Amino acid sequence: MDSVPSPRRVALTPGARRALDAAGRLFYERGIHAVGVDLIAAEAGVTKKTLYDRFGSKEQIVVEYLADRDERWRAFLAAHLDTVADSPERRLAAIFDASREWTAENSAKGCSMVNAHAEISDPSHPAYAVIIGQKRWMLDLFSGVCRDAEVHDRETLARTIMLLHEGALVSHGLHVFPEAVRLASDQAAALLAAAADPAGQGRRHSGGAEPQGDSAPPPSDRGWN
Repeated sequence: MDSVPSPRRVALTPGARRALDAAGRLFYERGIHAVGVDLIAAEAGVTKKTLYDRFGSKEQIVVEYLADRDERWRAFLAAHLDTVADSPERRLAAIFDASREWTAENSAKGCSMVNAHAEISDPSHPAYAVIIGQKRWMLDLFSGVCRDAEVHDRETLARTIMLLHEGALVSHGLHVFPEAVRLASDQAAALLAAAADPAGQGRRHSGGAEPQGDSAPPPSDRGWN
């Protein structure tokens, strides 16, 4: 996996913070390319000169917008993870619960990173690293859950759960059907449970010896089938 360099960040003065808040609302609601510096300045009540003095370019405003959302999302998720027992199943559920709450409160139009990537797909753009960095971080979270669950082929399972998660975020933004994140959560939990207990072995052996029905061959006849 190719590394993506971290973008440069700027210190935010109170005026820059107001400008960033205005830019964030506009970028998310209208799209990054559709919003110019003039509109951001007008919404924030600052001059264009102030924007360029603080950020240097529109590209840097985009970096700060996405990095700010990413930082808030990570803190939001960390707070959810801190409240659950340290088991793979509960951590997985907490990730999806946090996503469901976050999308309801902050992402009516879907994931800001996915939406931004539709407009910024050039790896040379400084905001590209923020977008890809968040998604790789999420994949690492799912990989950690699968590792701790001691499942076979954990990377494939982690990627499958990531597909469920990201697909749910897109479906939420499209409003095709309700409770997309909850449905994805249920499916991810089922996949993890099945991978942690292949062929239902835990259920078969939890009550003692495997039942021997009429159709089961005697132990002496069980060979390398």
